Amino acid sequence: MMNRYAIVLAAGQGTRMKSKLYKVLHPVCGKPMVEHVVDQISQLQPEEIVTIVGHGAEAVQTHLKNRSTFAVQEEQLGTAHAVLQAKIALGDKDGLTLVVCGDTPLIQGHTMEALMKYHHEKRAKATILTTVLDNPTGYGRIIRDDLGIVEKIVEQKDASEKEQRVNEINTGTYCFDNLALFEALEKVSNENAQGEYYLPDVIKILKDEDEVVAAYRMDNAKESLGVNDRVALAEAQEIMRHRINEKHMRNGVTLIDPANTYIDVDVEIGQDTIIGPNVSIHGKTVIGDDCEITGASLLDNAILGERVKVRHSSIYDSKVGDDVQVGPYAHLRPESEISEGVKIGNFVETKKATIGKKH
Repeated sequence: MMNRYAIVLAAGQGTRMKSKLYKVLHPVCGKPMVEHVVDQISQLQPEEIVTIVGHGAEAVQTHLKNRSTFAVQEEQLGTAHAVLQAKIALGDKDGLTLVVCGDTPLIQGHTMEALMKYHHEKRAKATILTTVLDNPTGYGRIIRDDLGIVEKIVEQKDASEKEQRVNEINTGTYCFDNLALFEALEKVSNENAQGEYYLPDVIKILKDEDEVVAAYRMDNAKESLGVNDRVALAEAQEIMRHRINEKHMRNGVTLIDPANTYIDVDVEIGQDTIIGPNVSIHGKTVIGDDCEITGASLLDNAILGERVKVRHSSIYDSKVGDDVQVGPYAHLRPESEISEGVKIGNFVETKKATIGKKH
């Protein structure tokens, strides 16, 4: 397999979020959207990930650190212009390059792996990740000929009445031959109503040069969800929460009421642990085997041993040993350490405390 590279588009200001926080840093189940994307890309073991940043660049760099190199898009001149900013890092590299939007936190590694495999099999210069939506309004449509070969991507505003009835859409994720990508980017024009350089124009350029352009259709349309406002953010969170809860249940954890249980993506839970309704578990909490967490308890960066029982209580940045009982209505504040077998009763509050079992 050829060398792999990835470009993450994370320069958009996200004005529809109406937030001081940079759009791709809004969390979904405890992790910024762009980190979800980079996590999934990292499963493909690329040679390099280049994240395109703009407004708020330093904040994104702080979160991703050494997991990515960065290129700055000083002016927001369109998606093709954004990708072109990676030319210094990748422009002369031979291989395959994924282009993924940093505001699509539900995209999964195995989907991108399948996209790259399909691209390789078709010997394509570009492959578009597509999906089918019941309501494709607002998305670019994939127009194919009678043989199913991709002819073009047409945007909603430019689509004819017939083209608007097409429900196969462009998800905004692509796989390119890297050298062909950067050669075509130099030919993209901004002669359009918005005066911007659009990445889908690369597809037209390659088609006009009789290069092979393919489209890989994924079945799970939810992965294509782009988060542009708080409504979509809530939708992404709900889908991610369902995915996380299902993973834990399949790994041997009982969730009494999954629809009313919140678990962040980096939480670890041991087998035969029971989680009751209205429990919230955040951060990098680790819970051992055979525990019971019930009664609207809240755990945040807590480490629990085995056979721990927590009822109607909150635990923050603390360690709890095996066979400990906490609550009801206890509050373990940061840097509390509760030794094996201890019982923390009603309305107890601790902070920076070490509590051992009486001998």
